[in-house]
Parts: sequence; C-alpha cells; structure tokens
Amino acid sequence: MDLAFTPQELAFRDEIRGWVKDNLPADIAHKVHNALRLSRDDMQRWARILGKKGWLGYGWPKEFGGPGWTAVQKHLFEEECALAGAPRIVPFGPVMVAPVIMAFGNKEQQERFLPGIASGEVWWSQGYSEPGSGSDLASVKTRAERQGDHYVVNGQKTWTTLGQYGEWIFCLVRTSTEGKPQTGISFLLVDMKSPGVTVRPIKLLDGECEVNEVFFDNVKVPVENLIGEENKGWTYAKHLLSHERTNIADVNRAKRELERLKRIAKAEGVWDDVRFRDQIALLEVDIVALEMLVLRVLSAEKSGKQSLDIAGLLKIKGSEIQQRYAELMMLAAGPFATPFIEEAMEAGWQGNFPGAVVANAPLASTYFNMRKTTIYGGSNEVQRNIVAQTVLG
Repeated sequence: MDLAFTPQELAFRDEIRGWVKDNLPADIAHKVHNALRLSRDDMQRWARILGKKGWLGYGWPKEFGGPGWTAVQKHLFEEECALAGAPRIVPFGPVMVAPVIMAFGNKEQQERFLPGIASGEVWWSQGYSEPGSGSDLASVKTRAERQGDHYVVNGQKTWTTLGQYGEWIFCLVRTSTEGKPQTGISFLLVDMKSPGVTVRPIKLLDGECEVNEVFFDNVKVPVENLIGEENKGWTYAKHLLSHERTNIADVNRAKRELERLKRIAKAEGVWDDVRFRDQIALLEVDIVALEMLVLRVLSAEKSGKQSLDIAGLLKIKGSEIQQRYAELMMLAAGPFATPFIEEAMEAGWQGNFPGAVVANAPLASTYFNMRKTTIYGGSNEVQRNIVAQTVLG
C-alpha cells in the first residue's frame, strides 16, 4: 500500500490550488474561515462558479458531464477547496441524488435532471427523516398512492436541511404495506413548487433556520418522477447513504478547522497552557489517523483492490472529530464564545468588542449545532452495530 502521491497527482493539486485561488470570491472565503453566516446567495454563487468550470459534479464520470477524476484527484480537490475557505458543496444534488439518478434513473430522467444539478442552478433537498423515522428509515410513513399517471403524496418529512431554499426534493415514500417494511418503499422526485407542499422552518438556538419540516397534502407527482421500480427504493436509498456518510466524515474541513482552533487558542492566551495544548495535539493525531484511513481507501481503489465498505466507520470518527474541535474552540474562547447577536455580527461587532476577535464568532452556537453530527446520516450507535456485524459476522 502506497500512501504517497505521484508527481502527476501533485501537479494536479497545484492546478486545483491555483484555480481555486483565482476563482473563490474573497468575501466568501473570509466568512468560511471565520465561521460567519453564509447566505443562500453565497452558497449558490460558489456552486455556479464550480458548475461553469464543470467541477460541481466533481465526482461524476465523464459520460454524465463530470471530469472523470480518480478517487485521489477527488480527494485532492476537496482538500484544496476546504483549506482555501470554500463553502462545502451543498451535497443533496451533486453528491447524493445525482449518483442515484445515474445508477437507477432512465435516460429521460438523466437528461432532465442532471444538467440543472451540474450547473448549480437547481437547489435540491433531501426528504428522508420523519417524526419517528430517523435512523430507522424503513419505518417511513409518508404515503404515495398511484392514481393513473400520477402519485398522490401525503405525509411529513422533518429535519430537512436548508429545505427553505429547495426547488426539488427527493423522497422516500411508502407505496406498499405488504411484506417487510423495506420492500414497500419507493424513491420519488417532487417539485417543491407543487400545490400542497408546505415548508415550515424550525428555528434553532442560534436563530438560524437550518432545518425544516416539509408537509405533503394531496401532492400530485407524475409517475415519470419515480426513480427505478416501485417498491425498490430501499436499494436506492442505501446507495445514496453510502455517499452521505462518507461526505459527513469531511477530513479536509477538520484540517482547516484545526488551524482555526490553533489561531483562537493563541489569540485567547491559552496556547501556553500545556494541558490545553495536549488536547489540541490529541485532536490532531485523530485527524491525521482519519486522513490515513481515507488515503488507505483511496490506495485500495487506485490499485483495483476491493476495499472494505467503511462508510459507517468514516462517519463515526469524522462526526466525533467535528464535535471535539467545536468544543475546544468554545473552551479556548471562554466567555467570548457565548454572545450571539446576528445583526451585530453581520455589522462586524465581534471585531470591535474589547478583547474579542472575529474568529470567535459564533463558537457556542457552533458547538450546539455540532451535537447533531453523531445523529444525522444514521446515528453513531447504529453505525457501530453495523461495523461490528461487518467485522465480527
């Protein structure tokens, strides 16, 4: 197993680094490096820049309009974007539903939906979780009844991330109650402008409405929006979840946030505290170990060997690392981590407050927000059971 990059891969990295430096808007990078609020326009502006270059679907094969990069090239692209301060690509379109459409959709669906995803023009949302159906997605109750050439959808989805911006949503819906719960689920694409779709934002402690409830009241969805076969949606959902869980690990963002943690510790005078610095060192060791795990997977893919399906393991470790660096940042800033006044921060308040630095905002709210990472995408408790079954049989 060779974890070193080849000269060609290093040249590719330099190419990506130069392009990102020239094309990433400085105001967006400033917000990302200092954890300031990203607007819908910020996120979509960067998506469109990538889309124009043909890199929003950076993981796509050439036959669907992607660059056809290797697994190592995709990793290097993600790393350079993260370190430069680029926003995370909103994954629901290019990273999650697009691979499902490529693998299981028909040609008409591919031609209809993929161009809007690749360009960054169409905002997609995910309709999986429901009240009472989170990690146990097989228990979804949102119902889709076929009536002629359309389905009538009734039910509710919840924790729909950035759903207030959504133009389309991919949903797991129940089309049969016979047999095992998994066998009665279908994968449906729904236009969120359809009559009967209602989005209700859920306001969080930090004042943001990052997640939403989505209600379906007799929503008519054309049959041609069904991906694959009816009652086969569980298979497609598992395909998608492997992409989601790997994406959650996000080792490249962890490397960037580690450097931010060090800046905050130095600015707040706790860098000289040996015990606190020990905690930073332990975190850095874990980030390096996670990166080595990712590189091992990439090495196995590059050599053509079948690697162990470790999406769940990456999700467990990556999500716990995110919680740890958020906690250490808050502890480093002390009382200055607490205030959160959105209007004041937008006006640059935290840079003028005596003793405060811009990098501190908003650390407490980030800490609370990060508590979700070990839950979404399949809770870590469930993922540990899956990993144990895989290893021990």
